[in-house]
Amino acid sequence: MNTKPNSLWRDVELESFPSLSKDLNTQVTVVGTGITGITTAYFLVEKGYSVVLLEAGRIIEGTTGYTTAKITSQHGLIYDTLIQTMGEEKAKLYYQANEEALNCIDDIRKKEQIDCDFSYQDAYIYGNSKESKRKIEKEAEAYRRLGIDGGLAEVTELPYPVSSAVKINHQAQFHPLKYLASMIQRLQEKNTPIFENTRAAKLVEGDRPEVVTREGNTVTSDHVVMATHFPFADFKGLYFSRLHVERSYSIAVRSAETVPDGMYLSAEEPKKSLRHFVTEDGEKLLLVGGEGHPSGQKENTEKSYENLAVYAKEQFGSEEVSYHWSSQDLITLDMVPYIGPVTKNNNNIHVAAGFAKWGMTNGTIAAKVISDLIAGKDNPYTELFSPSRDLEKQHVKNFVKENANVGKEFVKGKLDRKDIKPEDLGKDEGSVVRIKGKRAGAYRDEQGSISIVDTTCTHMGCELNWNNGDRSWDCPCHGSRFTVEGEVIEGPATKPLSKLSDK
Repeated sequence: MNTKPNSLWRDVELESFPSLSKDLNTQVTVVGTGITGITTAYFLVEKGYSVVLLEAGRIIEGTTGYTTAKITSQHGLIYDTLIQTMGEEKAKLYYQANEEALNCIDDIRKKEQIDCDFSYQDAYIYGNSKESKRKIEKEAEAYRRLGIDGGLAEVTELPYPVSSAVKINHQAQFHPLKYLASMIQRLQEKNTPIFENTRAAKLVEGDRPEVVTREGNTVTSDHVVMATHFPFADFKGLYFSRLHVERSYSIAVRSAETVPDGMYLSAEEPKKSLRHFVTEDGEKLLLVGGEGHPSGQKENTEKSYENLAVYAKEQFGSEEVSYHWSSQDLITLDMVPYIGPVTKNNNNIHVAAGFAKWGMTNGTIAAKVISDLIAGKDNPYTELFSPSRDLEKQHVKNFVKENANVGKEFVKGKLDRKDIKPEDLGKDEGSVVRIKGKRAGAYRDEQGSISIVDTTCTHMGCELNWNNGDRSWDCPCHGSRFTVEGEVIEGPATKPLSKLSDK
């Protein structure tokens, strides 16, 4: 792609909000304005709580604005695995939680009369290899044991043959920004303060925890909700060691072939995710996602977009990529999100993280669980999602593997010895460079100006890598991302990179 990424969903015009410029007191501080933060604020305001909503950049510009926007309980071939690792009871709870989230989104959009292109669709996982067929058949058996509304599918609407498929009936898709923008309007009607360009830099625990912004203002409240994708405060919860960070890619294309109804995910790697979207003028676009990899650990990310475009052309006859975008997702050690008190000793500070690419339902149920906890109301999913839950044996192995990978990337970055100089860069090109014998990151914009930053991540000191598909500096250890000027795009980092000179 020769153009910078642009998400299909970001075409919606959103209202702007001021930055926080003074200290505040409230009952609940919600940090983050993705689907989790906005829905949490919505539930709490409906319960009568006073809420302050903080956003580091613009509202809904994080992962929620760069999703495939599937509302589904079908999260890959997960249910057979959950039965094996967590037992039938918890696997069924996971399904029920996500179904409740789907119904909750439907209920809210009906209640608030939100036009968000919501439509019910069946969701499929399909494959062609013998191994995929075996796994799909085991997943169908898991559906039967758990009472999931679905099973093996004999046919699909895909334009190419598949040897096996499993589906869940009556799932959904929508336009996430239209949905959330309307909820923001509802919050404004209830006089809920919303602040943009207000980065939370520090969280002080206590009976009334304090969120301190980078500018030095403080919001004091009875409860804090970190709906920031990656928790910006840890309190010895060791989230940086319990979350795997993946980046994945999406394109929207005009197709010469019939675009199928339904939502699809391939069982084989590299994954392909498919759904359709109908534009304002009635045109049916095909959305193709996939090409996932550990964040910051792929040198040519532009190639990921190109691979999706080739697939769309070969299988659907597409000639034009109308939109392309990427997103970052966190995956927990046991594939189940962390939702609830950040640690056992911090019951008034809540976290929601690790949605494993399924944030529309997981983010919504996170809002329901956390708002119930704050209100002192029992929720059937509290124990399932508890961030302090015990790990099974296999999950301990995942912990060791993930942290060994982080250690490898830390050392690898420190030993990186590229000899490129800033003046070697072409327009709209970035790279790790050497300045006075030291590692740095340089980017030359389309006007020829060069920005140079220190590539040491301000979170835990890993060395950043250049992401040529999204023009950003990405951390291969914990997924922090920075602009070419060094500003934080997404955490866990809260501090910008130091700017350098080649003089």
